[in-house]
Amino acid sequence: MYRTTIGGERFGFGSLRETLAAASPQRSGDELAGVAASSEAVRVAAQSVLADLPLGVFLEEPVIPGETDEVTRLILERHDAEAFAPIRHLTVGGFRDWLLSNEASHKRLAALGPGLTPEMVAAVSKLMRNRDLISVARKIRVISAFRSTLGLPGRMGSRLQPNHPTDDLRGIAASTLDGLSFAVGDAVIGVNPATDNIPNAIALLEMLDDLRARYEIPTQTCVLTHVTNSIEMIARGAPVDLVFQSVAGTEAANDGFGVNLSILDEAYDAGLSLGRGTVGQNVMYFETGQGSALSADAHHGVDQQTLEVRAYAVARRYKPLLVNTVVGFIGPEYLYDGKQIIRAGLEDHFCGKLMGLPMGVDVCYTNHAEADQNDMDVLMTVLADAGCTFLIAVPGADDIMLNYQSLSFHDIAYLRNSFGLRAAPEFEIWLEKHGLTDAQGRLPEGDAASLKLLEGAA
Repeated sequence: MYRTTIGGERFGFGSLRETLAAASPQRSGDELAGVAASSEAVRVAAQSVLADLPLGVFLEEPVIPGETDEVTRLILERHDAEAFAPIRHLTVGGFRDWLLSNEASHKRLAALGPGLTPEMVAAVSKLMRNRDLISVARKIRVISAFRSTLGLPGRMGSRLQPNHPTDDLRGIAASTLDGLSFAVGDAVIGVNPATDNIPNAIALLEMLDDLRARYEIPTQTCVLTHVTNSIEMIARGAPVDLVFQSVAGTEAANDGFGVNLSILDEAYDAGLSLGRGTVGQNVMYFETGQGSALSADAHHGVDQQTLEVRAYAVARRYKPLLVNTVVGFIGPEYLYDGKQIIRAGLEDHFCGKLMGLPMGVDVCYTNHAEADQNDMDVLMTVLADAGCTFLIAVPGADDIMLNYQSLSFHDIAYLRNSFGLRAAPEFEIWLEKHGLTDAQGRLPEGDAASLKLLEGAA
């Protein structure tokens, strides 16, 4: 039992799991699961208890027993005691103070990552204001590479997402060229297939790879099909750059996705065997999102943000090129409105980077959420300030296949111009060569270069 007294009122929490859940900022998913704090007073009490807990407690009391969960076993088996040693004497509150101090340089934060469990990272994020999440995240550098190098200081990558409701190859190609003309796509050109089967995925992948090779674009392509399809596609000789999979923070939730660590191990080895990277061999791409375990009834009474960070432990095992949370995609049942989406986006980005991941965000919402594009403007802007590795962009900010709202190609240009950010260096050289940006990385006036690119594809 974890107890505290505030203003003469006594509060008690039966376990570390309950304390973490009650300490979370308000969100609809935790209320739906019945694990949220019953009042703001209870939330403050839980945060007070959490602040005084030694970090070592999280190694002694797993929120989900390892006997029944392979993600817990992974977390404990991969914990680096030597990396943890410099902060093992700290409480969660003391860890927050240290992260915000000048002592927490990007080099020390990078060395610390392997010593942190997801629960430690989730716990400290629950004690932070939004500005704290931004302040610490911008100090962390996580660099990954395949044909382009991501995560370098002063740069922000972008995923070009040219989805089409019927997987029409010409429509996808047109959207891809449109995105390239706005300097989008240095992180990946990634398509969610409307029809998810191997022959269709291969057709999409071959078209994208042909386009990439034809223009000698220093980026990577990906069809976001199930990981077992990617394994089979590799066996058939398809031009697979990145192996994709959605992952979650419990074994049961991953089972709902049709994956486990053994399957991911096989996929990782298959991706590496192709050796298609030029400047690096980070071959995995993972997507996550708060609420996925709850939606699969696989949350074990753990709050959704803690479970989200546990998913990052799965991703970290495979040294990915890209990880992103689809922060508002799962719906208002889990993140009700713009305020909750903004908070969750900042949490996910901070926690992913602190654990050593090249963390991106799909700044998005569904049309039945209490959110709008102004909320997304706020989130994308603060994420740019926080040093987000990459953001996702779709034509007109409206994904016509998945039927949700994301960012537009124009939004990426706005962020780069406003913050002085550049594309990945290899991609930037290509953009300037084709007249798509100037020497300062800015989009040129007029559309002559864009028309030239489009005419060449006709």
